[in-house]
Amino acid sequence: MHRVRQEDLPFKGSSHHFVGADQGGVGISAFLLSALPGRGPGPHRHPYDEVQFIREGRGLYVVDGKTFEAGAGDILVIKAGEIHSFTCIGDSPLVQVDVHLSPHFIQENLPA
Repeated sequence: MHRVRQEDLPFKGSSHHFVGADQGGVGISAFLLSALPGRGPGPHRHPYDEVQFIREGRGLYVVDGKTFEAGAGDILVIKAGEIHSFTCIGDSPLVQVDVHLSPHFIQENLPA
């Protein structure tokens, strides 16, 4: 068994970073995101699937050119190679857990 507290994880941008390889050799990684209104990552992709669990707030998402809103309770499955981005909309933070099916984050950032 391995235990770590969220506040002990590295924090970059709007997320705490759980890197599975650094946490007992786990086969996944996760961004524990809390994005303020107007914030979020630009277009990017990963060579593995990602599952986003939206816990609070709302976001405007673009996945492979399709734009849509999603909010608390929605679960988004983003397949390997799909170009995606999102922005927090509304007055409250967008809180989500983004599970990457890889023990390391691999992200190709793309021009907006």
